Amino acid sequence: MKAQPQASHFIDGEYVEDTDGTVIESIYPATGEVIARLHAATPAIIEKAIASAKRAQKEWASWSPAARGRVLKKAAEILRERNRELSELETLDTGKPIQETIVADPTSGADSFEFFGGIIATAMNGSQIPLGGDWAYTKRVPLGVVVGIGAWNYPQQIACWKGAPALAAGNAMVFKPSEVTPLGALKIAEILIEAGAPKGVYNVIQGDRETGPLLVSHPDVAKVSLTGSVPTGRKVAGAAAAQLKHVTMELGGKSPIVIFDDADIDSAISGAMLGNFYSTGQVCSNGTRVFVHKAIKETFLSRLKARTEAILIGDPQDEATQMGPMVSLAQREKVLSYIDKGKAEGATLVTGGGIPNSVTGEGFYIQPTVFADVTDDMTIAREEIFGPVMCVLDFDDEAEVIARANATEFGLSAGVFTADFSRAHRVVDQLEAGTLWINTYNLCPVEIPFGGSKQSGFGRENSAAALEHYSELKTVYVGMGKCEAPY
Repeated sequence: MKAQPQASHFIDGEYVEDTDGTVIESIYPATGEVIARLHAATPAIIEKAIASAKRAQKEWASWSPAARGRVLKKAAEILRERNRELSELETLDTGKPIQETIVADPTSGADSFEFFGGIIATAMNGSQIPLGGDWAYTKRVPLGVVVGIGAWNYPQQIACWKGAPALAAGNAMVFKPSEVTPLGALKIAEILIEAGAPKGVYNVIQGDRETGPLLVSHPDVAKVSLTGSVPTGRKVAGAAAAQLKHVTMELGGKSPIVIFDDADIDSAISGAMLGNFYSTGQVCSNGTRVFVHKAIKETFLSRLKARTEAILIGDPQDEATQMGPMVSLAQREKVLSYIDKGKAEGATLVTGGGIPNSVTGEGFYIQPTVFADVTDDMTIAREEIFGPVMCVLDFDDEAEVIARANATEFGLSAGVFTADFSRAHRVVDQLEAGTLWINTYNLCPVEIPFGGSKQSGFGRENSAAALEHYSELKTVYVGMGKCEAPY
């Protein structure tokens, strides 16, 4: 099984290789097999990519917004036409089941290109300001060269979520995917060129921890958009701030889901499972602290246990498989260590907690795991695990659960399940998070903003709001008479 690309990098409309770069092995998580070998970008590759983007951005920004929009909408068409092959590549890259990638990955990227391609002709219009005889006007202008740094859980989606608004606004992008999932972004770059984007408008370079800082500190880079962990975000934001660069930080979380005693229990269980087990739990917005009212706790846990143990774990390329492996051996070991901490600190293991017997070989599989009787001070309730580990906590009343839900440095997401819509809106107004759901969880259509608060980041992905983070306001004062001075 191989997925070797033509070369490691895609710069100025073509594949480029530099074997002096550190070797990056792409490993299929279901078997542990090396499916591609690539090279991290050398300083020469980085310079080539940024120079290409800088040149192309001038041309691209001169196009009308409608013309740029046509390219993005064409890219969306191609993504949808090739959804199957792109989804299969995403499954190889991440280990996520094909039943998931085929509906959630390239299609989400296509939605992003289509949305921004459709709104850009009017979304960046400025305003005219009368000032008596004089007047002024404003316009939104692109920032220039934008760096995107991706995470490994949704590599194709993130490449598009960052690329679509950046390109729509007239910027050029240099995108660095995670070294764990290096393959999908190269295809996105190919498709944009095929759709008619100028060469150099969207470049992809591979890299490791040494590559990111070189991109962030480059003097020709105007903005950095990162999806990653909070510690990485602090480093990137700090480096960007030192040079007054624009930043968007989409970071981690330890999000709460609050389930009141009047909630539809089966719906609430569905939401909790989507917020913990989808993508084998490797989703930044996951609601990993599930607060369940004591009156329904036993019923909730009983039904949750049965449904969790019925999840079909297996070959990600089999369309019947519902859960695949973790993305890497290191990530599985990290999650297993958190499970051990949960047991040691006194949480009740309801189900899971180890490696499933239903799979064989060298894949990085893990059981979906549920802990009950979790308290706020336990490690598994405080730290982001980034795996399929659900923590169920008890609560008695509304004020108590709001205070406990907010008692975290994170503020990415939150969810509320209740039949009382007055209470639902009252509670979400008090929860400290950037993206919230009522009676559902983890739905992120491109039409709505997505992003966090507190240590979970700032800026927004998706929706028209994203364009504000990839452009800046220019104000022009127009003097209609003679300019006079008092001296």
